[in-house]
Amino acid sequence: MKKKIAVIGLKGLPAFVGAGTVGENIIDQLKDEFDFYVYSTASHTDHKSGYLNGYYQKVFKTLPNKKLNAFWYYLISALHARFIGKYDVIHIHNSFAGFTVGLLKRKYPIVLTTHGAFIVRDKWKKFAWFFEYNTKHLVKKADYLCCVSKDERRQFKDLLNLDAHYIPNGINPVDKNTLPKLDITEPYLFFGSGRIIPTKGLHDLMKALHKINYKGKLIVAGDMDQMQSYKSELLSLVGDLNIEFIGLIKDKNLLYSYMMHAKMLIFPSYVEGMSMMLLEAVAVDCPIISSDIIANKDVLANNETLYFKTGDIDDLAEKITWAYSNFDEMINRSKNAKTKFLTEYNWPTIARQYEEVFKKVANR
Repeated sequence: MKKKIAVIGLKGLPAFVGAGTVGENIIDQLKDEFDFYVYSTASHTDHKSGYLNGYYQKVFKTLPNKKLNAFWYYLISALHARFIGKYDVIHIHNSFAGFTVGLLKRKYPIVLTTHGAFIVRDKWKKFAWFFEYNTKHLVKKADYLCCVSKDERRQFKDLLNLDAHYIPNGINPVDKNTLPKLDITEPYLFFGSGRIIPTKGLHDLMKALHKINYKGKLIVAGDMDQMQSYKSELLSLVGDLNIEFIGLIKDKNLLYSYMMHAKMLIFPSYVEGMSMMLLEAVAVDCPIISSDIIANKDVLANNETLYFKTGDIDDLAEKITWAYSNFDEMINRSKNAKTKFLTEYNWPTIARQYEEVFKKVANR
């Protein structure tokens, strides 16, 4: 009989943002070995509770307050698992849910995967104390602690003396012939993010494009309504730039299509765990200009992307100009990245690492 694994933290499948994409790929690779029960919230999926693609998804109603809904989602999922569910292992995604470990561990072994445990996003700044308390005091209670970035592993060791196990995110081969067609004829740069907030650096990109008097098109994908003050700032920066804001893309194949047809992905983020946006761009051979934060440099070498100094608008402007003048080199770098990622960061290999973890903790 297959072991039963409950998954908390993906929020909803099919996935359209980072941690959800990670968890969905793990499940897809391992659903023949385990029975997965995924806890979700109606804000992140259009599906009702029931079986979907080889796993069961339990969908809770959404609260109107987005921030309260995030806390409620983790809490109600943990309560359901603790008092109603019957599983062999609980797999939690995100350190935010550390507060549920104590409740769940009374009944189950816990695997916890963090996706940027030491990062507090702009919209959550007032709750920084809660995030920090979870990371410093609660995630260590899990039976097996995983993280998706090398930098996160270093921080767990250096700051908390915790031995987190590094299991990276990955990519799958993409059949570009099956991707949806786009009604776009002019070349464009692409910026994509699930949530468009200050740490994603879109304001830096817009200022850099103004500096070089960029006349081409920029397509921006992502939820602009996370922080109204930042949305207003971005709209005020548009000026004479040709920018199309297309909103959050929930269809993964449509996102792939936008990146496949883009001249380049510009990725000016200030902080990341291990960005799925970067990996997905690599999967469709999209050249990348990225900030030189440690999380990016841990996975992309200098011959696989073009780095600029994080937050340096002048340097970003220069690198965009250089990339256009040396586009053949940008293509070569994208090829180098894809070759490495399909070998070292492929989902079948990564999922087998989780398979070993699940079996190990289930048999304790």
